[in-house]
Amino acid sequence: MPIVSVKVPELSGPAAEGEIAFNGNCAVCHGKNAAGQDGVAPPLIHKIYEPNHHGDMAFVIAARRGVRAHHWPFGNMPPVPDVTDDELVQIVTYVRTLQKANGIF
Repeated sequence: MPIVSVKVPELSGPAAEGEIAFNGNCAVCHGKNAAGQDGVAPPLIHKIYEPNHHGDMAFVIAARRGVRAHHWPFGNMPPVPDVTDDELVQIVTYVRTLQKANGIF
């Protein structure tokens, strides 16, 4: 079950490419439209992940190195070894686009 409800805007360019990359690398845990999955992984469309608290590089580092659990009770996030640098840029663009459409800046 998704943890949050996400309003999805019309996507184009890097954000649309980011949706594809997100679905292939992140959605298995973080859910469709980054809404999280109850008992699996947190939503990325949440004020905790606003740019002033978790900058773009935090997403890159999490994907590259993994990250210890610190905001949510889901356990540690493992690295995502097959995601490319270009895909990471697209994924961050996608997540930030979703966040903005949902009032998270």
